[in-house]
Amino acid sequence: MPPSRHAAGGRGGRGGRGSPGGPGGGDGTGEPSRSGGSQPASPLPELLLDGPADAPTLVLAHGAGAPMDSPFLATMAAGLAERGVRVARFEFSYMRARREGGGRKAPDREAELRRAWLAVIAAMDATAAMGATAAMGAPLWIGGKSMGGRIASMIADQAGVRGLVCLGYPFRPPGADPAVAAKRTAHLRDLRTPTLIVQGTRDPFGGRDEVAGYALSPRIHVHWIEDGDHSLKPRKSSGRTEAQNLAEAMDAVAAFVRGH
Repeated sequence: MPPSRHAAGGRGGRGGRGSPGGPGGGDGTGEPSRSGGSQPASPLPELLLDGPADAPTLVLAHGAGAPMDSPFLATMAAGLAERGVRVARFEFSYMRARREGGGRKAPDREAELRRAWLAVIAAMDATAAMGATAAMGAPLWIGGKSMGGRIASMIADQAGVRGLVCLGYPFRPPGADPAVAAKRTAHLRDLRTPTLIVQGTRDPFGGRDEVAGYALSPRIHVHWIEDGDHSLKPRKSSGRTEAQNLAEAMDAVAAFVRGH
């Protein structure tokens, strides 16, 4: 069953999936630029909803280079829906601009990405108060792919969400100076929100050996996916399949959400 579409903060109806537009398949792994690419504040985004309306809701944001209906997020949302989790996906303003024909714009500035996350959470809480969707009450679970999960981790305590799910956390871009990793993990030391990070053991943004050296909050659990890359895909030589790795990730996320 295709996801339903819902306007954040308002009442939405059923609808089929639109054309992805914008960027192609795969998930981007870049990060927001501090020197440009910022978009002005825009109306709250449309949501893609998967799963039972009365199930616990996990809100997911996309990575830096691919939209909310990328193959990775679409597969994860469908699999989590089958496991009894309501998934709501949204796009940041720069990705919506790409979809509307604005070209390959750079990600919004970090401050704008954080504001967008907080606005979506507030809008969903308001929607629940109106009785529009039973599953959209606070507290919510939030998270996302790569950049989307990293930004969610920065506002999780402030927003008072019930839990955080990061699908491939970008601890450090491949080849980047270690100081970048120190910056990206500083807020994770004192994170109070229960957190699940699903990470491939050979993720170039943070593999098992590298992540073991970071000081992470005891509220963070890292679930390692064997031989997975940044999108959890294994090598053929590993003897594992992408479907197996994604199913393991879905099981871990569903157990985390439903267990809290």
